[in-house]
Amino acid sequence: MGLFTGKKGVVLGVANDFSIAWAVTRKLLDEGAEVGFTHLPGDKMERRVRKLAEPVGAKLITPCDVQKDEDIARVFREAGEAYGQLDFVLHSIAFAPLEDLKCAFVNASRDGFKTAMEISAYSLAAVSREAAKVMPDGGSILTLTYYGGEKVVPGYNMMGVCKAALDASVKYLAYDLGPKNIRVNAVSAGPVKTLAASAVGDFDDLSGLYDAVSPMQRNITRDEVGSSGMFLLSDLASGITGEIMHVDCGYNVMGSPGRALEKAKD
Repeated sequence: MGLFTGKKGVVLGVANDFSIAWAVTRKLLDEGAEVGFTHLPGDKMERRVRKLAEPVGAKLITPCDVQKDEDIARVFREAGEAYGQLDFVLHSIAFAPLEDLKCAFVNASRDGFKTAMEISAYSLAAVSREAAKVMPDGGSILTLTYYGGEKVVPGYNMMGVCKAALDASVKYLAYDLGPKNIRVNAVSAGPVKTLAASAVGDFDDLSGLYDAVSPMQRNITRDEVGSSGMFLLSDLASGITGEIMHVDCGYNVMGSPGRALEKAKD
């Protein structure tokens, strides 16, 4: 019997089998979870998600535009109809217009900022509000963030500001939903090559930096992030809420280049 035997949840934001969200989902499925999925509106995204969801017997595969409150409400009504009630939700949604993501933050447009914040940060609050309605016995909500919301990561630009807002949202939502026994946490992973990461660029340089600077002298694996996400969604983490869990081989604790600096002196 697995950690998630008899438990049911919804995953929002799987793009393909390279997604961090899929790495977490695979761990949930391995532990016995029943999982429903949302996808971006449109045939292309539906086909992409169905390719992953149908083989694992998903009862719910439905479009969701997180810029529409009525769409989010519909998703969780359908989830309630499909599963009765939910035990967990995985939120893996972020977006910024490419021209705003690529430029320095000081040059980002007002409209681009509004769009990026609405989708990347506010959507967690909107999703949590509706998810809570089908979590009468409590549950766990997890989102995915990145260190660029805490410190400046050149090239991350507007998305770093959005992740900072997302991180703060996790804490306030944890407070709001705590009385309902609903936990809200985030995983902050090191660099993982995904569709989203390709939009930021310089992935190889960033991954190499983690290899050189992190205490463990390497970058994380997708599998490690999946296991950490599964843990936070599970009852093993029943006393944990409002946390940003760094899964980055310790990179976030470093205040200097450490061993990389020593090697540079040699």
